[in-house]
Amino acid sequence: MYNILTLNKISEKGLSRLDAAKYICMNETDSPDAVIVRSASMHDMEMPASLLAIARAGAGYNNIPVPACTEKGICVFNTPGANANAVKELVICGLFLASRRIVPAIEWCRTLKGNGAEVGKMVEKGKGNFAGPEILGKTLGVYGMGAIGVLVANAATALGMKVIGYDPYISDKAVAALDKSVSLTANEEDLFVLSDYLTLHAPLTDSTRGIVNAANLAKAKDGIRVLNFARGELVDSADIIEAVKTGKCAAYATDFPTDDQLGVDGIIAIPHLGASSPESEENCAMMAADQISLYLETGNIVNSVNLPCISKEKDGTTRLTVISADNKTEAVLAALNANSIAVKSYIDAVRGSIGYAIIDTDSAIGEDAIAAVKAIDGVISVRVI
Repeated sequence: MYNILTLNKISEKGLSRLDAAKYICMNETDSPDAVIVRSASMHDMEMPASLLAIARAGAGYNNIPVPACTEKGICVFNTPGANANAVKELVICGLFLASRRIVPAIEWCRTLKGNGAEVGKMVEKGKGNFAGPEILGKTLGVYGMGAIGVLVANAATALGMKVIGYDPYISDKAVAALDKSVSLTANEEDLFVLSDYLTLHAPLTDSTRGIVNAANLAKAKDGIRVLNFARGELVDSADIIEAVKTGKCAAYATDFPTDDQLGVDGIIAIPHLGASSPESEENCAMMAADQISLYLETGNIVNSVNLPCISKEKDGTTRLTVISADNKTEAVLAALNANSIAVKSYIDAVRGSIGYAIIDTDSAIGEDAIAAVKAIDGVISVRVI
């Protein structure tokens, strides 16, 4: 039996993907084989020796100490694309909210309560304070063309917008999924210069942190509208506040509001609702459960954020998996051979400085052979399946 620790409320539809004859799911255990987590922080959590894998039911994984997990041979997964439609729908909502001043208009209407028959006249008199442009024919810049960026670009095209996309790492799959009318640029400056609206869908890295800043906003059209449903730190908070106050930026809609942004006219603060739909939570939980079970039962890796993603059909009665610093496969094979283990087939790969090998054999792998593999310099984790 495998013990699965859930650190948040995980969709039952997702957990039901784990065979009850093989898995026990619980919210407390000292010896989990795997963890499924949504937003709970694991940075202060002591990782037990039993822990083999962590699955983040969502795309972002900054709540997981990935480097520390890698050092311990713990495979970390995320679920890219599982919540993409939910985020896309909120981005399109944000597009309209940023254009038509809907939020302040609604707030103003609430102040009219109690004026009886005069409300109609007051509405007609005051509505001009909340006018905003249509999106038809306007240019939307999409910064980051992953699963969400592609969906947003295609949806905006269907709404009659001109769309420019930027992503130096765009995949062939993403290109194939894009509407043919979407233009791709190799120059990120184009997005700031040409866009009426700019939406962010990039991961947070050293190169993207604070990408929306005073210098880049200075290149933009006056009255640009910025949408951030990706990561709060992609936008320099002080710079966007100043841009909104001066009118350089007509509106900033964010799913990651900070204290200094709250209450600023022109900033639409949304409480991180991007993936908050029952469908999204189910999709993420199902993907997380599938990835965990695949790894625990076969050693195959899909959507890991720290180990090589490789898969292999089982070719023998016993499977050995090895996580190591760099590629130690030749040394592992030699150690197995020295212990009379005949290898039928294997597959290996390296991601950054971490190697992973899946080795199949018809021989039983005894303690002496396992100890010989573990003794190889650089080997982090060894598992027999």
